[in-house]
Amino acid sequence: MDFLPAALTDYAEAHTSPESDLLRRLNRNTRAHVMAPRMLSGHLQGRLLAMISWMIRPRRVLEIGTYTGYSALCLAEGLTDDGRLITIDQNEELEAFARSYWQQSPLNDRIDLRIGLAAEVIPTLTDTFDLVFIDADKRNLPLYFGLVIDKLRPGGFMLADNVLWSGKVIEPLKPSDEDTRSVLTFNQMVQDDPRVENILLPIRDGIMMARKV
Repeated sequence: MDFLPAALTDYAEAHTSPESDLLRRLNRNTRAHVMAPRMLSGHLQGRLLAMISWMIRPRRVLEIGTYTGYSALCLAEGLTDDGRLITIDQNEELEAFARSYWQQSPLNDRIDLRIGLAAEVIPTLTDTFDLVFIDADKRNLPLYFGLVIDKLRPGGFMLADNVLWSGKVIEPLKPSDEDTRSVLTFNQMVQDDPRVENILLPIRDGIMMARKV
């Protein structure tokens, strides 16, 4: 997912604030013991998420796609004192793994995990969110955008991961490749939506950042 040469990626990480010891252990053990570790945000992207959270100082954060809980810890760093992060994932098998690391963090009480299908959970949420991070199945990216945009406050930010989709967004589209089709649809949907201003950041596998106007 990294488009820069490995040496440049290493240089960028060497000149980025380090992970905490907890995040480092979570990073290492995810890669050692969990399937599909490329889904982990990791050091560079994790520090970006934390930096954005600190800049916004959100009271309410929504994360779609928890995985092993790394990005939730990063996003929770900038929460206000009364802030809360709701994170949604359908994979209950990783719940205990994620919670085992959250429980070692002072941010644990601010993280609210909801197990279920995001398309079913999001409509039940009554909060207005300052920051939304979408990092779940790519086939439903357009659906998630439609579900969260009205729950995002004016001036709030939405981030979506993997929007360059390993470079497939600029390759000829295969008729059977529904995931790439959905990523392309999502990117164009955000680009054309007058309710947001957006920038596609070529960081790792691409992050779409949009501000609701």
